Amino acid sequence: MAKKVLMIDDDPEFVDATTNLLEAKGFDVESASNGKDGFEKAKAVNPDIILLDVMMTTESEGFDVARAMHKEESLKTTPVIIISGIRKEMNLPFGFEPDEDWLPVKAVLEKPIKPDLLLSTIEENIGG
Repeated sequence: MAKKVLMIDDDPEFVDATTNLLEAKGFDVESASNGKDGFEKAKAVNPDIILLDVMMTTESEGFDVARAMHKEESLKTTPVIIISGIRKEMNLPFGFEPDEDWLPVKAVLEKPIKPDLLLSTIEENIGG
């Protein structure tokens, strides 16, 4: 059975390109364009992994959604990978690291992301 990936991202070009890549590798891909819809869809479809943007309707929406998912009983063991251009967009001198309380995710990847890095990070967290 195909592994299910939920992408929560408001960039339609990124979602299309990433969906094509993942489907070509045999993944079943669902998407949502904001944190609220993504949170509800995650509860409904029970994905194997979630790819989460940060800056959507607010500059920190992805961080808030990651924390909410970590508190949700049905989602707290689902791996979440942040994929964002926030560091470059906001000219931040630092990156973000997974943290059990503030950023309870498995990895933080920078956009633009190389397809091989995305695939290897997904496989590390859910298996191929």
